[in-house]
Amino acid sequence: MTDTRVPRRRRFLVCEPRHFAVQYAINPWMHPDVRVDVDLAQEQWQTLIGVYRSHGHAVDTVEPVAGLPDMVFAANSAVVVDGRVFGSLFHAPERRPESLHYDTWFKQAGYDVHRPESVCEGEGDLVWTGRHVLAGHGFRTTREAHREAQEFFGHPVISLSLVDPYFYHLDTALFVLDDSADGSNVVYYPEAFSPGSREVLARLYPDAVLATREDAMTFGLNSVSDGRHVFIAPQAEALAGRLADHGYAPVPVDLSEFHKAGGGIKCCTQEIR
Repeated sequence: MTDTRVPRRRRFLVCEPRHFAVQYAINPWMHPDVRVDVDLAQEQWQTLIGVYRSHGHAVDTVEPVAGLPDMVFAANSAVVVDGRVFGSLFHAPERRPESLHYDTWFKQAGYDVHRPESVCEGEGDLVWTGRHVLAGHGFRTTREAHREAQEFFGHPVISLSLVDPYFYHLDTALFVLDDSADGSNVVYYPEAFSPGSREVLARLYPDAVLATREDAMTFGLNSVSDGRHVFIAPQAEALAGRLADHGYAPVPVDLSEFHKAGGGIKCCTQEIR
């Protein structure tokens, strides 16, 4: 059944974890007294980049900046749809300087960048599905930013309320399996969302793959799919099995050192569309 899924070549933007550390606590995963193994983080990150390239995906890099330990989480820097870049305005003051460096990269690459007026944390909370944007709020990105993104992109933006602080970004509770305009589908953990938002997702995606709390707590939902291959945390074995049953090809990549900061594969991966 796997062979019926067709991968699409992607272009990713990433940032080396040269200065990665847990120096403050802005989500329940972060504990500054827990040591981060920077060498292991580098090794895991390099493995991810190698896996992306071995599967035919293009990878661009932003130069890391000393004093910005979370800059490795490139997904939070922007959302790019149809070559249009909607930048970021971080909730935490510690992360706000990251936006300038990503904006500079996009501008030097020839893109115009829209700087949001409201708090917005890029693909952390704004997820392109091929037809519309699913947008999380409740912990970081604001609903005002959802309206701003809809005006900017001209695509429908569907607001979803996040209710569990462990899943503070939408990309820790949901990811897109296939973003083709005529057949997109998602994986999500229902209990991360408010009752009304669960109803919305059930209506939009009646064939979605549903995840358990265990799947979510192992960062199984912080995954990246190219339409066939799903780059996923190896700790999420049960979810990987269900994805295989649906015809996808799980590709385990261990980013466990980044879990200490509340991030994983998707957090480290910005897609340039």
